[in-house]
Order: sequence, then C-alpha cells, then structure tokens
Amino acid sequence: MIAPIREMPANLRTMAHDDIAQVSDIERRSYDFPWSHGVFRDCLLAGYHCVVIERDELVVGYSILSVAAGEAHILNLCIDPNHRERGYGEQLLNEIMQRADLAEVREVFLEVRPSNEIAIALYKKKGFRQIAERQAYYQAADGREDAAVLSKTLKRSG
Repeated sequence: MIAPIREMPANLRTMAHDDIAQVSDIERRSYDFPWSHGVFRDCLLAGYHCVVIERDELVVGYSILSVAAGEAHILNLCIDPNHRERGYGEQLLNEIMQRADLAEVREVFLEVRPSNEIAIALYKKKGFRQIAERQAYYQAADGREDAAVLSKTLKRSG
C-alpha cells in the first residue's frame, strides 16, 4: 500500500451555495450515479452540516452530515479523484465527527459500498464498525449493490 502524500495546509469550512458547482463537479467525476446539484442545494437549505475542504481556494472534497434525535448520519463524504491519498478524507471525517460531537450526538451512522475498500479502511481506522447490510441499496451499472451500514458510538459525559 502506498502511504498517503501529505499536502498541507487545507482549509475546512462550511459549504456555501457558491460551492455547489465545484462540489457537483467532484461528485460527477467520482460516481457513476452522482447526486444532482439540487440534492446539494436541498442539503444546505435543510440545515445539514455541509463542509468543504479546500486547498489554494479550490474545493477538493466535501461532506454532508444530518443530525436529528441524538443521532447523526454521514450522507456523503467525497474527495476529488485528483486529490485523493493526501489525507483530506481523514481531515474531513475528523471535522464532521467533531461537529457531531458538538451537536451532542450519541451515535453516527453511514452506508458505504462494500467495494469501496479505501473508505471502509478509513472508517474502521476511526472506530466505525459494521452493524448491518442493506440489500440492493446502491444503483450500479449491472443492477444494484448492497451497502455496509457502519456505526460509531460517541462518548458522552453524564
């Protein structure tokens, strides 16, 4: 395995409406079945924790975190294909986990394609564990792909 290239500094900040074009472009280049521009807009309008990571004023990744009823759900976390293996995914995950903690979340959930071994390795490194599998969850070129459901319990005092 190749060690990640470390390119710092990167800036983490709340996603703005002006970022949606860059975010949508990354999404389209990363997935065969990408979220639409409107989905990102709706996530911002809904008040989800939408974060971008940028380097030299260029958005290189993003994440969407939904928080409700003491739980959080990582809806999307993606790094531009041209900027992967540089530690940006881990930085972004650390940021949204910190936001979940500040929101006094007890548990964080996410779905991930079992074929996405790099993402699964990162989530497991950060303490996520698989708790379930969703059958035929993701659209795929040859039909549907299952999803691994991962969870991490956050330590809450009191």
